[in-house]
Amino acid sequence: MTLPPPPEWAPHAAVWIGFPSHAELWVDDLEPARTEVAAFAAAVHAGGKGERVVLVAADAEAAAAARTLAPFAEVTVQPFGDIWLRDTAAILTGDGTARDFAFNGWGGKYDLPGDEDIGARLAEDRGIATRVCPWVLEGGAIDGDGTGLVVTTEQCLLNRNRNPALGQAQIEQLLHDDLGLDRVLWLGNGLLNDHTDGHVDNLARFVGPNRLAIPQATENDPNWRVYQDAAMRAEAFGVEVVRIPSPGRVLNDEEEVIPASYMNFYIGNAAVVIPLYGQENDDAAVAAIGALFPGRKAVGFRADAILTGGGSFHCISQQIPA
Repeated sequence: MTLPPPPEWAPHAAVWIGFPSHAELWVDDLEPARTEVAAFAAAVHAGGKGERVVLVAADAEAAAAARTLAPFAEVTVQPFGDIWLRDTAAILTGDGTARDFAFNGWGGKYDLPGDEDIGARLAEDRGIATRVCPWVLEGGAIDGDGTGLVVTTEQCLLNRNRNPALGQAQIEQLLHDDLGLDRVLWLGNGLLNDHTDGHVDNLARFVGPNRLAIPQATENDPNWRVYQDAAMRAEAFGVEVVRIPSPGRVLNDEEEVIPASYMNFYIGNAAVVIPLYGQENDDAAVAAIGALFPGRKAVGFRADAILTGGGSFHCISQQIPA
């Protein structure tokens, strides 16, 4: 029997964090993104009181930059397409073994060399036994509470660009067989303009057994219907819902709505690290999320440059349970 992955608030031995490596992908945002990633890594490491940080760089140049910005971290060089290790790294189950799922560039949108097998290589590098699971699943598409309960979105997991031959019942069976997940809370859509097709780690996160955090819409919030629908579905399922302030309408330089979310926080051993975007609710979000984890220090850091690549702190990290 497969034991479900421990919840993110369970103790970690270490964490893999992707380090921006390809100038052609990040262009002018490369150095700012590296600075933001280093600040995130430092908060997780917490001066040695948190967890070991393993920065994953794609080449020697990026590795040198990582060592300069984050001298406290272990740096490993493994070729990859981009830094979104939540989706491409293996997922560790409750027995300490890993599951390496197929990856197709978020439904064929971004097919970058190295992303398809970075998970298996990272696990092998640490001597973690790995089982290959030949269906498409990204780590950011699911979030579990450690009891076998998992939350996901129909927009992503039932999308025909992932596993076109699989229906809802078959997906649920595979989640059970491969990850030990036996109860699935299906939310509807994810955030507007999310290139991942609605990853749940931008929308709803478990913060305790059967306890789910979901944003509370602000005025003129482009995702207000999404948040309302998610909360209604979760409550109908029997899950306790906690509402967290939303950053509201966040625009890029082209005045397009981008999927900025405080829900993309990372729960470390010593700290909960929340991405910020220079919005009115930044401080309120840090306080609200911090109140859910009284044994940890809640800290917020700007993640604007990382978001230009499509994600934030949770998206670039994958914890290794203790």
